[in-house]
Amino acid sequence: MKSTKSRRRCSAPTIVRRQRAIARVFVLALTVLATATAFLADAAAQQRQGLPLVRDAEIEGLLRDYTVPIFRAGDLRADGIDIFLVNRNEFNAFVTGRRMFINLGLLAEAESPNEVIGVIAHETGHVIGGHMHRLRDRIEKNQAIAVLGMLAGVGAMVSGGEGGSAAGSAIIMGTQNTLQRSMLAYRRDEERAADRTAFTLLEKTGQSTKGLITTFTRMSRTLALNVDVNPYLVSHPLPRERVGFLNQLASSSPYFDRKDPPSLQFRHDMVRAKIAAYTREPGAVRRMFRRNLNSVPARYGDAIATYLAGSPAAALPKMQALLSEYPDNTYLHEMMGEILLKAGRPKEAVAPFRRAVALDKYKAGIIRIQLGHALMETGDPRALDEAVRELKAGIARDPETTWGYQHLARAYSMTGRNDLALAAAAEHHFVIGRPREAKQFARRAQVNLKHGSPQWLRMQDIIQYKLPKPQRRGILDR
Repeated sequence: MKSTKSRRRCSAPTIVRRQRAIARVFVLALTVLATATAFLADAAAQQRQGLPLVRDAEIEGLLRDYTVPIFRAGDLRADGIDIFLVNRNEFNAFVTGRRMFINLGLLAEAESPNEVIGVIAHETGHVIGGHMHRLRDRIEKNQAIAVLGMLAGVGAMVSGGEGGSAAGSAIIMGTQNTLQRSMLAYRRDEERAADRTAFTLLEKTGQSTKGLITTFTRMSRTLALNVDVNPYLVSHPLPRERVGFLNQLASSSPYFDRKDPPSLQFRHDMVRAKIAAYTREPGAVRRMFRRNLNSVPARYGDAIATYLAGSPAAALPKMQALLSEYPDNTYLHEMMGEILLKAGRPKEAVAPFRRAVALDKYKAGIIRIQLGHALMETGDPRALDEAVRELKAGIARDPETTWGYQHLARAYSMTGRNDLALAAAAEHHFVIGRPREAKQFARRAQVNLKHGSPQWLRMQDIIQYKLPKPQRRGILDR
């Protein structure tokens, strides 16, 4: 027997419209998932693309003096957080896990050490609070919510008849907006917590919060150009709120008017001059120190700028004049050695590099590597053994200095030790993230290395290193 009820059929145009609507729902769902992970996108993208990192013994030495007291006040090991210099002009710093990245622009624009130290204290607050790890956990939870919202939206679309498309879209858009506001509020709370921690760390180290307030005041002036900022749609509290909060705390601080020591201010200005000369357009040093062009930092930056402009011969007397005034300045000797080396006078460069190594209280591996390079370039066979020793000592002190392995490979090759040259090349490729090439050089090096020797075993470690498995691409990788 056949039923007398006729089934309701959808026309072809209706089916097409519904399919298109479902497709739109899935697109919105993907948007939700992307939004849920967007707060880590910047850091992830930077890690994939590779930050423009730079190395400099003088800047790193200064940052060590800025960071060590703050880290100790936060019960963090001074060597437990890696500091990286980023060759970017923006006034910015950020942390990922236990790595702190500081833009050269922050150091160049900050007029006092206290401004930089305040930013470092704030970023240390993020490390102490474990904010990055907690943020990842929060994102994973929000991704689950996003998926549920997507399924609810699709369900409404499929079962809701003609109005299902609008209902499904509304559910997903509502989920997206809720997650976005939730994550932004969470981020603002973390920033406030980092500000409070920064104040505590500065108090413990007897330093003023004035530098951090100056930073937020600068940000407030910039943000004032945009009058339509919605305080609920930004990831940081508004700068004026942060200035008010810190001023309230600082009103009871006995350290608020404390000045940076003149010796620290001097070193800070020397670093600013160097950064301006290396990273900015001609004339940047003169503009930075226009109030006193005869100051030592201004003359230091001018000498470097002259050298970088292709006139090392003109830069040398300027450096010599500075050295006559400050004969015990490590980095003036280092810069003199660098200029002489680049000018094709490696024999003369050896003495200032030796002096820099002797004066360096931080025992930076970079300077010893520079000395080894100068010795190698003299062309004197008797200097090669010392060059190898200095290069090895510098690398041992600072194994992340990739160009040290390149110089060492050349030095070994010049002494006829091709096995060790290949081993150094393997280390170089391994450190810069080319494990396949490193394995090739390691296998070639092992052929003539003594089986079981420390160097042979190190090559074996590289050979046996397991390459990371290719990861499936996610939304943010497309």
